[in-house]
Amino acid sequence: MTIKVGDKMPDGKFTRMTKDGPQKITTEELFKGKTVVLFSVPGAFTPTCDAKHLPGFVELADQIKHKGVDTIACTAVNDVFVMNAWGKSGGVGDKILMLADGNADYAKALGLELDATGYGMGLRGQRFALIVKDGVATHVNIEGPGEFKVSAADYVLKQL
Repeated sequence: MTIKVGDKMPDGKFTRMTKDGPQKITTEELFKGKTVVLFSVPGAFTPTCDAKHLPGFVELADQIKHKGVDTIACTAVNDVFVMNAWGKSGGVGDKILMLADGNADYAKALGLELDATGYGMGLRGQRFALIVKDGVATHVNIEGPGEFKVSAADYVLKQL
């Protein structure tokens, strides 16, 4: 079942890179008592994700956080090392938390997995952006196939 407005975010874990190496972060740690923008891309370094999606959030991060967002997090079905390298390449610094969903477990929990086997990419996560307040989805923006509109940083900023 696909996540919808008003739903509690499902329990799960991501992996993030820290100064001490890869570390797990639970969804409770990520969402509890916070306002979070979680956006998902089909893959790090893929064309739209790398040229538009991540850079848009880097560019607008300060404005988004000024609207009361505690954390902006990017997730993809990639390993933690790829997500870390992409974050460095994209200049995210401490603006965006890069979260690996290596086996698509969280994408599946949200009902937002994407079968990209036809493109040689296996199971991925759809392109989406969620606004989450204290663990509850207040906005659910899921892109249609091949689209990049409602999950873009400027669109999310207007919703805050």
